[in-house]
Amino acid sequence: MPNSGSDPWDADVALEALIALVPLDHLPRTGWALRGIESPESIAGHILGVAHVALALAPQVRPALDLGRVLAMALVHDAPEALSGDLPRPAARHLPAGAKKAMEASLAREILWPLSAAAADAYSEFSDQGTREARFVKKCDQLQLGVRLLAYELGGRRGLEEFWDGLVLEDTQEFPAAEGLLQALHSARPTG
Repeated sequence: MPNSGSDPWDADVALEALIALVPLDHLPRTGWALRGIESPESIAGHILGVAHVALALAPQVRPALDLGRVLAMALVHDAPEALSGDLPRPAARHLPAGAKKAMEASLAREILWPLSAAAADAYSEFSDQGTREARFVKKCDQLQLGVRLLAYELGGRRGLEEFWDGLVLEDTQEFPAAEGLLQALHSARPTG
């Protein structure tokens, strides 16, 4: 259970949680690995990329977003993958409805609740998708995949069309800057 603020902070518990997050540094994003990308981005690299996309787009959003909450959600949105690894979409779609989300919620309780109430709250907010900030981070998560995809293709990698086909943002009216970045990604895509 997260530290509510009235409970004394336990450095040993926090340290265990921080150590449990270390695998994010080297665990690969498996979708890229399955497509033959050598040394694919790590989950931590993806998380950092989501935060960068958020920092690029958030100043364009009106009314203004709570950037602190946005960045907290960006930092924890894939934290459970430190314990599960990155479950690629082709595998996840064979699970019963809601199974992946339930597993991630359980792992978040295990890894984030001992870290801090702020970490647990940020994960819950992102998972619930009930706030503008959470929906914005979800768009940034999707757009980061596009940024990485474009970087791979600009580096000469081909055969990643399925990722472009899946790079669709639903309901971008709330965040026009997200649609603008998506269009810029498609326009910058190498031809041939």
